[in-house]
Parts: sequence; C-alpha cells; structure tokens
Amino acid sequence: MNSLTMTNGKPVQNSLFHAAPTIDPSHTLDDTDHALPRGRSLLIIDDRALDRQCLAYCISAHKMDMDVLAFGSINEWERKRHDYPPLAAILLNVGGKKIAEPAVAEEIRRLSSALEAPIIVLADTDELSQIMKALECGAKGYIPSSVSIDVCIEAIALSMAGGIFVPASSVLAMRQAIESGNPAARPLAGMFTERQAEVVEALRRGKANKIIAYELNLRESTVKVHIRNIMKKVKATNRTEVAYKIKDLFPLSVEGMNASEH
Repeated sequence: MNSLTMTNGKPVQNSLFHAAPTIDPSHTLDDTDHALPRGRSLLIIDDRALDRQCLAYCISAHKMDMDVLAFGSINEWERKRHDYPPLAAILLNVGGKKIAEPAVAEEIRRLSSALEAPIIVLADTDELSQIMKALECGAKGYIPSSVSIDVCIEAIALSMAGGIFVPASSVLAMRQAIESGNPAARPLAGMFTERQAEVVEALRRGKANKIIAYELNLRESTVKVHIRNIMKKVKATNRTEVAYKIKDLFPLSVEGMNASEH
C-alpha cells in the first residue's frame, strides 16, 4: 500500500503519480533494505501547498509501503485522522523559519508530547544552533533541504527505527569544536548551559560525581543537580543513558578524547 493523499483527502490516481516527470526510477530505494512498518502513515506538515505536494509525490515514488499524507497543519490532519492508518512518523517542514521562533518551537514540543510518532524537522538551513534547538524541543531528526530525496528517506527510516538523524556536516562541526578545546565554540551550548556542557563532557568519559566536582570546583550535590537537569533535557532515566545519548549526538575521536585527558 503506497497511496498519496493531499489536503482534500482524495487519493491521487496511480496514472497521474507514475506520469510525474521528475521521478527517476533509478534512484528508487529497495523495499527490502528498510524495515518500515506496513499499514501506517507518514504525515507531512507544511503550510505551503506546492512544497508539501511535491515532497509527498517524491517520497511516495520511493515505495515505502506507507500512506503519505500531506496537510497544511496538524489541525487539518486531526479532523480526518480516523480516515487513515496510524502515524509512523511526522515530517514537519519549517522551510526558512527559525526553530527559536516561539511558534515553531512550541509546535515541535506540542507534537512530540501529544503524539507517539517521531517528529522529524525539515528546514532550509543546517546551522548547528537550529539543529540543537529542534532536538531540545523533542524532534527525533533534523533534515536540511540541501540533502537528496534518498537521504531524506533514509533519515525518516532511521527516526522510525528509534535513531536520531542529524546532518553529517554538523556532526563534523561538533567534533571540531569539541577537539579545539574552545568552550565558546562547543556545540553543546546550543542545548545546555556552559556548566551543564562541562558536566556532560565529563559524564560521557565515565567520570564519577566526586571527580567531576573536584575538576570543576563544584560541590558534589551541585553536580547531582546538574545531572538531573541534563537528564530531563535529553529525556534520559539515568546517567548511563545520558552518556550513550550524548555520544551518539556528539561523537569524539580517540585522539580528541586522549588529548582532552592530558
């Protein structure tokens, strides 16, 4: 099942779909490469009709065995949600808007808290601060519009499988900033306060609270407070989970880790 539904709720005819001249069959993904759920929907939210319709056509062309729905707002979808299979993921296209804008940030938070399906943000920029803000608000992926449709599909599949997608260019920028040892340039500052970022870096190296307190000249009780606040931000239940999540988001090279310990 791979139907395409636009905002009027009517399925697009297969003859029209297959005749779309922009679809290149040679780039179609193999269904066997992705363990994507059947009988579920991918919901595209974008208030620009042409953008959401074009994106829906392209994604549907990759035969994801899912209904691809395109609506101008979450409210439009909610009025018709019972007409479609359950959601597998939500692709929120914010275009050139800033994630820091109150309305955008609030929408991501509302969607991530109200719906079980992962929220994936699609935006026109790959700025590190934008990415960190989106993840902080609850997004499970961030896709810049500069990527190909194949990468977009892979990112959606990763988020549906429980992973978190961020652009490779941003991961490299994070690593370089961390390895430079420049606190002002550290990417963790987008999600944490300066002191919390220092505690996070100590946690992912497996340091005990007493060691962290000694190295940062803090009370051990203060370190525990920072850890609790960090756990809330990354939605972790313990310090071990914090370390794993941070390592996934901000990988350190062996050389960088060794250099920082001396």
